[in-house]
Amino acid sequence: MFDPFIAPSGTLLGLLQRGRGDGTLHALAAPRSEALAALHHCVLSDPRHDWQMENRSLYYARLFLDLDGGVEEIERHLTDPEDHLDTEDSRTGLALSVLGHLASYGRGDALALLRRYAATGSNWAWALDELALRDDDAGLRSLAEPVLARFPDDPEGRAELAATVRDAYEPRPWRLWADDPREAVAARVRAASEQGSFDRWQRQMRPGAPRPGWSVQAVFDWARQGLERGSVLHVPAARCLAAVAGPENRAEIVEAARSGPDAARCAALHYLAAEVRDPVVLDLIETAATEPRGTVADAAVAAFERMCGEDAVERARRWARRPDALGASAAGVLAGRGGPQDAPAVLAALRDAVRGDGPDAPRLWALVDGAGRLGIACAAPVLRHIYRETSSSQLRGRTARALAATDPSFPTGFAVECLWDCEETTREVAARHAETGDLRVAERLRRLAADPAEEAEVQSAVRSRIGPDAPAV
Repeated sequence: MFDPFIAPSGTLLGLLQRGRGDGTLHALAAPRSEALAALHHCVLSDPRHDWQMENRSLYYARLFLDLDGGVEEIERHLTDPEDHLDTEDSRTGLALSVLGHLASYGRGDALALLRRYAATGSNWAWALDELALRDDDAGLRSLAEPVLARFPDDPEGRAELAATVRDAYEPRPWRLWADDPREAVAARVRAASEQGSFDRWQRQMRPGAPRPGWSVQAVFDWARQGLERGSVLHVPAARCLAAVAGPENRAEIVEAARSGPDAARCAALHYLAAEVRDPVVLDLIETAATEPRGTVADAAVAAFERMCGEDAVERARRWARRPDALGASAAGVLAGRGGPQDAPAVLAALRDAVRGDGPDAPRLWALVDGAGRLGIACAAPVLRHIYRETSSSQLRGRTARALAATDPSFPTGFAVECLWDCEETTREVAARHAETGDLRVAERLRRLAADPAEEAEVQSAVRSRIGPDAPAV
């Protein structure tokens, strides 16, 4: 999937793409046609950089309800001939999830469209998972024959069906079909389920990694073979070393970490850093981090991040000003485990990351958390900039938590819009901090408390503000 184009944060489209609460508030104030056009753009062109981590579907479904939007545009997208040419989940997954939420709110048109797509669409498995959570037994039984027709009744088709049943994210439809009164349906599903269970058992019985009793060199060879195949096995190899190595092997492992082949060096660094916490590994990491070979340098930085103890924090204080990946990692260690004396270094790293790499830099996650943990009040302007500009709703949520700890204006500012945010963790922060003197806050808290689709943690936070023992809202 290509990185999506994200509109500027000051536009309606940019706000909705980011999943910001202000996106909903601006959409409700904009002309309905303009708001629906921006909403359709988001749903049909997934704006998330990582759809497995970031939420948007409930956020967009709620806005569909508020705008009284139909599903015609989604239907055109799902039934387009492109659906059978571009079968990636990223093309249709968000739209199907939005339909699922609309169905849970009682939208019959969304439920009917999900059923039609499950019978005919290329991403039918996703649609079936949505229906498994929301449809009744009769609706699911009506899909048994069109779904099973996708799998020819030959050895290849039966194997594919068994793998599909075995790996189903939501097993309810398959369990229902296994008890279907139509014998042709029930027999095929039961046979596929039995074959899938047998395949799983066979996989579990196959040895896939070194066992205790192997030599240290055998573990290094296994890591090398994996690297040659393109599989990075440094961390599992380090765990294997913990099982097979003894004190008599320390010199061999230290030498491998200093000058061994790439795979052995990476595995040894991880082992010394995380499994035995050998003090010598800090010097080895510092040397390896300057290697021109990216595999070794990256493994050295990752090994350092796995270290615990005051020795690692003390070394991080020395390294935090380095202009390389190890320096960035050291700043992250200070953000997560440093003390109040490390606040200037964390703040400097936060500012450098935003200036150098922008508001979506991966290293911002740890630094934002650190600014909140250390209560760095003068970080609030940078945090507010990250909040506004980042396209990652997960990073924005972390930034909101940091602002709650550092910015006195948060309860009357960003916390209000966070009540409409796409991430439930961000809505939870807002429910605990938003100033209830704002009429919008009081009404929104009541609506979240009554919404059956809202997450339990958010509703618990809301009840702490509007319950019988809470201040009046």
